[in-house]
Amino acid sequence: MDTVIITGGTGFIGSNLTQKLLAKGYSVVILTRNPDKFLSHTPALKYAGWDGKTALGWANLVNEARAIINLAGESIASTRWTAEKKTKILQSRIHAGNAIIDAIKKANHYPEVLIQASAIGYYGSRSESLTEISSPGLGFLPDVAIQWETSTKEAINFGIRHVIIRTGLVLGENDGFLKILIPVFKWYLGGYFGDGSQWMSWIHIEDEVNAIIHCLENNTIKGPINAVSPNPVQGKYFYKTLASALRRPCLFKIPEFAITLLLGQMAQELILSSQKVYPDVLLSTKFNFTYSNLYEALYSLLSKKSH
Repeated sequence: MDTVIITGGTGFIGSNLTQKLLAKGYSVVILTRNPDKFLSHTPALKYAGWDGKTALGWANLVNEARAIINLAGESIASTRWTAEKKTKILQSRIHAGNAIIDAIKKANHYPEVLIQASAIGYYGSRSESLTEISSPGLGFLPDVAIQWETSTKEAINFGIRHVIIRTGLVLGENDGFLKILIPVFKWYLGGYFGDGSQWMSWIHIEDEVNAIIHCLENNTIKGPINAVSPNPVQGKYFYKTLASALRRPCLFKIPEFAITLLLGQMAQELILSSQKVYPDVLLSTKFNFTYSNLYEALYSLLSKKSH
């Protein structure tokens, strides 16, 4: 039974990924700061303690692992970006990556592949179409993404295949971006930001998980991968489609200055930024999206919530 070590395995993407890996017959070890909080109901799932910064207490697990999937990192969307929050966002990612490299250096047997999380924030806000070969953008999120991706690149020196998953806006039923938006639209307060022309590159949680497993199992894939639907949409269309799936109106146009006043730099780089990103590598390696159409993706998640 192939073993996969996951950091950030108790989060939104990680928990969905874990269930799919278990269903496919993998053994999963989740590294967490609070292993006692979690109870495993299957021998194939174990929780191991780590401090998020070092290889202490878990480095020996690397010897048995086929893969390491590094999803660890402070949430970028939970609160306004203060100087302290920005430091936590960056350092949590760098420390996790450094810990993984330290564990690999201590190992007697190396994993086949290291899958490193990143985000399409790497590209910054720009108007042109973006693929995996596009250059990084400018701003806080591109800086974070560059250092995040670099934190585990040393794995290549040990003959380990290194994959970087640049994830877009992940749509899930009870978490991620929709968790914030659904109550607003349910209370008939939904709208769109700015003039609604900004491009939004999104992916259904099911496709996100399947894309990660596709990269795990396809040994020809290495380097950056854009985990986004092949059909990015503009903001006004996204929010109106969300309203339609919830059977609610999209009534309000929220001015840029208002959301910027409320959230500052976070508004400019996260909510108002424009990123028209395409998954060229996934498509070229025959990955099949279950949900490439936005309405179908949203309806699959929200149809039960529309009443």
